[in-house]
Amino acid sequence: MDHEDRIALFLDYENLALGARDHLGGVAFDFRPIADALAERGRVVVRRAYADWSYFDEDRRMLTRSHVELIEIPQRMGASRKNAADIKMAVDAVELAFERGYISTFVICTGDSDFTPLVHKLRELNKRVIGVGVENSTSALLPPACDEFLYYDRLEGVDIPPARVRRGRPARLPSPDVPRVEQEPEPEPQPAAEEAGRDVDTLAVFVAQTVAGLQGSSSGEVTASTLKRTLLRKDPTFSESDYGFRTFGELMRHLAQHNVVELAEGPAKGDPEVSLPEHGDREVAFGLLGSVVSDLAGDEGAVALSGLKNQLRRARPDFSEKKLGYRSFLQFCKAAATSGVVDLRWSPEADDYLLTPRAA
Repeated sequence: MDHEDRIALFLDYENLALGARDHLGGVAFDFRPIADALAERGRVVVRRAYADWSYFDEDRRMLTRSHVELIEIPQRMGASRKNAADIKMAVDAVELAFERGYISTFVICTGDSDFTPLVHKLRELNKRVIGVGVENSTSALLPPACDEFLYYDRLEGVDIPPARVRRGRPARLPSPDVPRVEQEPEPEPQPAAEEAGRDVDTLAVFVAQTVAGLQGSSSGEVTASTLKRTLLRKDPTFSESDYGFRTFGELMRHLAQHNVVELAEGPAKGDPEVSLPEHGDREVAFGLLGSVVSDLAGDEGAVALSGLKNQLRRARPDFSEKKLGYRSFLQFCKAAATSGVVDLRWSPEADDYLLTPRAA
């Protein structure tokens, strides 16, 4: 049990309960999904929730059954009650960080940006900080400050009712003397743009760039566990489940099947070594670049870097240097030049890089 993370959980309960009610279709806040998510991350040894519990009678019973200690913040005047709860929670968390050295992880359940300094202080004290909040009521400042941030709406076990379509009264039949006005049908609800952005191609670029960065900055091997920690440092809200994968290992196997990464036996069972493909798609992409440059060079013998990427995409619409682990198209072209596919030089006259076919 010594290898397990010890977790201290602090809930800004009013923020969570009102956030769920106002932004999740009136759904009642349920503590169980948070408890289940934390059970996968370590052993929760402290559970505290802060609120004026006279406003949350039913919730109090639910939390008590889950062994959460209820910290009472009595009703006072206006915002002072909320400020008192925030200050009490912050003081208790910092006090616990000093008194209980065995606690390695603090979970701060709130969407309030006022807790950002607390998160910074806990991390300064070498504590891992996980945030939890309702997505639409969470300040944009809070998630990047945490080591990991879980959106309550996305946790397994949170059932959000579908948005109800508002129906108007049936219209009365118009009089024959009154011209009939055609009413436009109500528009169909459109999926959130954020959901459309969570596609696997975007994820593949994110993973490939991260693996490339780790390979460039570390002399050792890159394992799946190292990669997952790095992805969370880049984006604390990252979760493979948002892309339809049950585990990170399943995601890695999917990307390996699509030649985004290569997997090899790692130092521990279930933690494979991850690398970018040395051949395969990269060599095909280099060949495509050489072919396009040869076709465009013509009598001038050189092709400007500007606009060249669009020419590659005309020949291969799915081309993306970022899927191959390159941060930019220029970096990809430099790699191709190093591999002997093309020649690359800077031209002051053209104020651009020029590429020429490499003589056979």
